[in-house]
Amino acid sequence: MKHLFFLLTLSIINYQFSVAQNAFKVIPLGVKGGLDESNLSAYLVAPAESDNYICLDAGTIRTGIEKAKSNKLFKTTSENFLKNNLKAYLISHAHLDHVSGLVLNSVDDTVKNIYALPFTIDYLQKHYFNWKSWPNLGSDGDSPALNKYRYKFLVPAAEAQIENTALSVKPFLLSHSNHYQSTAFLLRNNDNYMLYFGDTGADEVEKSDKMEQVWKTIAPLVKEKKLKAIFLEVSFPDETADEKLYGHLNPKWFYKEMETLAKLAGKDALKELNVIITHMKPTGNNEEMIKKQVSEQNKYRLNLIFAEQGVLYNF
Repeated sequence: MKHLFFLLTLSIINYQFSVAQNAFKVIPLGVKGGLDESNLSAYLVAPAESDNYICLDAGTIRTGIEKAKSNKLFKTTSENFLKNNLKAYLISHAHLDHVSGLVLNSVDDTVKNIYALPFTIDYLQKHYFNWKSWPNLGSDGDSPALNKYRYKFLVPAAEAQIENTALSVKPFLLSHSNHYQSTAFLLRNNDNYMLYFGDTGADEVEKSDKMEQVWKTIAPLVKEKKLKAIFLEVSFPDETADEKLYGHLNPKWFYKEMETLAKLAGKDALKELNVIITHMKPTGNNEEMIKKQVSEQNKYRLNLIFAEQGVLYNF
């Protein structure tokens, strides 16, 4: 009996220690880079100890919440979760596969903040919430502005507190083809971090240094094991020519960017780093090819995770 009690106590301690080590919980509401309108880029994130979530991009919202609900990830109704547990949106850029869920659910949503860099808010105002594409539920723009969604203008490389949560965010500009921009969001929960990339091309292809600037910022966090996860897109397989990537990554360029990070942080620092692959284009057998190629080229021994809709991840 004493032995059994000891094992039970040890199990509880180990569980509590494991939970204590997690800084974030993530529920993808959508993961794909096109075609399937029920499964487009959107990632719920909350501190490990909280049920107050933000949403990184918002291509699919309601279907993803219902999938998470069916997987028993929360007890409340899907409607109540949308209205009360989802506290804010962080939008990387205004392409439809990253904002359609936000727009379509906006009428039934509650008052929330939308955090984004100015170019993204400008697109939301001019092209969606404008009384032509959709009612203007924003806090500015075409009159009357109904003020349900409050625009919060972020500043590149400047940290901002996300209201009604324990999280803060630091945004970085990305190049998503040579005529369009996107955003990476570095989230912080106390002394722990998580990095989410919107759509992005590789620096060498984009003739840019945007990715390198992000890597320089996070390299010390990788070294110190404070960066819990990186969410980074791989949209196409390696067979896709550079001129057909249109501001996206394939496995070759994904690892070229990992090489830059390894040079800054140290190759061994990347071992077991959680890297979640996002935004795979579901055309043909693209997803199967991408998974195979990313896995085969993993010389840095990253802990690769291929994001799935409605699944809980702890980091």
